[in-house]
Amino acid sequence: MKLSCCWLYAITKYGYPPSMDDTFRVLGEMRALGFENVELEGVRRENLTQVYKSRFELKKFCDRQGLRVINFCPVLPGSVSLSRKERKDSWDLFKRGIEIAKLFGCSTIQGDSFTPPLKFRGDSPYKESISYGKHFTVEIDPKFKWQRLWDAMAESFSFFAREARKAGLKFCVEPRVGELLSNTDALLRMMDEVGDDNFGAVLDTAHLNAQKEILALSVEKLGKRIFFVHAADNDGRVNDHVAAGRGTVDWDGVFQGLKKHKFSGYVAIDVGMVPDIDVQYRESMEFLKAKAAKYGV
Repeated sequence: MKLSCCWLYAITKYGYPPSMDDTFRVLGEMRALGFENVELEGVRRENLTQVYKSRFELKKFCDRQGLRVINFCPVLPGSVSLSRKERKDSWDLFKRGIEIAKLFGCSTIQGDSFTPPLKFRGDSPYKESISYGKHFTVEIDPKFKWQRLWDAMAESFSFFAREARKAGLKFCVEPRVGELLSNTDALLRMMDEVGDDNFGAVLDTAHLNAQKEILALSVEKLGKRIFFVHAADNDGRVNDHVAAGRGTVDWDGVFQGLKKHKFSGYVAIDVGMVPDIDVQYRESMEFLKAKAAKYGV
């Protein structure tokens, strides 16, 4: 098994998104925890542009630290906008993300489906920061058309999968609580819509567990289309991201499924928004190594 550190570690310690100074700082802290493989994000135009401008400096820093960035995630909410102009703007930013991913030698480039363009009463998912366990209520605009939104998302994901393939990268998306693609079957339906086998899944154990999914069945449904794994735990009631082994995730079922489908990608620890974050990352590393050794993953 190839372990990696998710960018949620950086967000937890330094905010969303971290400044460039904190980006360098947290990469060093990830290495100090014992990671050799890490994620990196560029959030919306401003932060992605900062990462792009600093990409060569970041690459040199990672090389000196003995770090490899294996997954880059350009966070582009405009990619699912109903405005085609906004979608096309996000496509240009995604191409910059591809340049970053290629420079670092990433295996995957990641997208998200984001929250629906509905009127939320009060707070909305992931609006300004990442937080878990909130309750949301919405008002539906009578003019809202789900099919238009679905088609817009499919158009962007088709573009992303094609561009990633040209660059020798795999494109992947994770189902997340509160987003347009929030479960395994929604993601599978979008894969069918796009029809490109370069579009795969991030199996996020914490989000899927909070969605009350049978995780071993999720692995079976996705099979070879699992390009990447985000590993965290929770009690199945709230989409918390705590240390692997502290919740109700069926880790034996997950690892049995990964073994069956000969998964050879990265398993990234995705713990976040916890007070003892370094402790929980180290705990997760040992737990996951033990499971991988048990099942030969």
